[in-house]
Amino acid sequence: MDRMVYVAMSGAREIMHRQASNNHNLSNVNTTGFKADLDNIISNPVKGPGHSTRVYATAGGTLTDLSPGSIFTTGRELDIALDDEGFIAVRTEEGREAYTRAGELRVSADGVLETFDGNQVMGNNGPIAVPPYDQLLIGKDGTISIQPVDGVQGVMVEVDRIKLVNPDPARLEKGPDGLMRIKGEQAARDWTITISGAGAQAERAVQEQPAAAALPADPDVAITSGALEASNVNSVQSLVTMVSLSRQYELLVKMMKTAEEVDASATSLLRLE
Repeated sequence: MDRMVYVAMSGAREIMHRQASNNHNLSNVNTTGFKADLDNIISNPVKGPGHSTRVYATAGGTLTDLSPGSIFTTGRELDIALDDEGFIAVRTEEGREAYTRAGELRVSADGVLETFDGNQVMGNNGPIAVPPYDQLLIGKDGTISIQPVDGVQGVMVEVDRIKLVNPDPARLEKGPDGLMRIKGEQAARDWTITISGAGAQAERAVQEQPAAAALPADPDVAITSGALEASNVNSVQSLVTMVSLSRQYELLVKMMKTAEEVDASATSLLRLE
């Protein structure tokens, strides 16, 4: 009966993980530029004496659905949406470069252009500083132009250009903060957070870590100003998946209960002998 129990148990465990991932996607159905998580579950045969009759379900890591979401018009001057492929480059709290398609931008109290969650938007030479302005325009190529306060009416001054990149999707991975990074960057970020509280020597080692190589800007990436990209989560499909996973989990729990009952019956028969 152990074969039935362990197969059902491994399946139920992975369904719980998949349900959590599906619920996370569903909770972000209205998050601008959100990319859905995809679960990679692997069938893992257990080899040993005799025939390989047991196949366990094991997690093979989480993937990301990078398909674009729908574009909707807002009319807000600081909202941008990428027309096709590509990402907006931002600087995270750790000072590293990451990438997003969430184009809901704002100007901070310090005059720095940032995303709605506080990450600074990168320009030609670092984060973009926006002087006080009466009017702001963002061009198709990401060029930011303003009419300065008390400036000549209708005369626009170019401030900077938003860094737009178009990396190979196979090189990207999504972090817990929803930002995309080059593979290996997330491990470096976690290492930095783990060891940064281990004393002065460890902190110095963190500071001496070289910054990851940033991706080059791609002049072919274009944006639409006054619009945003919606989440690519299909809410109807996610709800159907939620119900389906719940039923699968119930079935596997019943299998474990049946295995327990069969084991109890077998034990009773052995006692009679």
